[in-house]
Amino acid sequence: MFRNQYDNDASTWSPQGRIFQVEYASEAVKQGSAVVGLRSKDNVVLVAAKRSPNELASYQKKIIRIDDHMGIAVAGLTSDARVLSNYLRTESIRSKMVYGRALPVGRAVNAIGDKAQTNTQDYGRRPYGVGLLVIGQDETGPHLYEFSPSGIVSEYYAYSIGARSQSARTYLERHFESFENLSLNELIAQGLRALRDTLQQGKQLDTLNTSIGFVGKDSKMTILDGEATQAYLDLLEEEDSGAMDTE
Repeated sequence: MFRNQYDNDASTWSPQGRIFQVEYASEAVKQGSAVVGLRSKDNVVLVAAKRSPNELASYQKKIIRIDDHMGIAVAGLTSDARVLSNYLRTESIRSKMVYGRALPVGRAVNAIGDKAQTNTQDYGRRPYGVGLLVIGQDETGPHLYEFSPSGIVSEYYAYSIGARSQSARTYLERHFESFENLSLNELIAQGLRALRDTLQQGKQLDTLNTSIGFVGKDSKMTILDGEATQAYLDLLEEEDSGAMDTE
């Protein structure tokens, strides 16, 4: 990609029918570390690979709780993700105050989609340089949505965004039909397997760079970081060693 006369703002179309500012924002999502989301009939899970800017810095937060029934994982500019997460929290609180019920997940995702689309239509604004995976549980069951900088939102059985996420999507496409009846622990293990495929050669998932979030029919939105993830990493290693013994 390179600068041209059609990429000065997000409201100018190129002769080929492209909006370059939106494409640049989508590239920012691809630069972020990978996040994976997948759902069964009772639970929906997020797993994320965290990055540290340097050896002296802490790892960046990748999964954010919105409400008891909803959370998001981010890939791209975390500052933009903070703006959108605060907006979602405000909308969630408003739903409880005005209607006396939790904000439906689909309505929440469409709200941030509309907010992002406005930035591609008004001169002087820029698209949000972040992609989100949104999970939630409402009256209709567990949900997994993807939000992109263009304002497009889509619902998935399983999906991944971020750097080298195609490897994770390939794994998910091969196995998503088996996710429907998995327990929560099994679903998390499948997510970690997909996430592991996105790591650079020689890198491994550990308690420092792994973050797990889940919500379901019987559980509120929960985020696990640090030592709390060790049990699931151990479970993944046990299943892998068992598969090798079987072979």
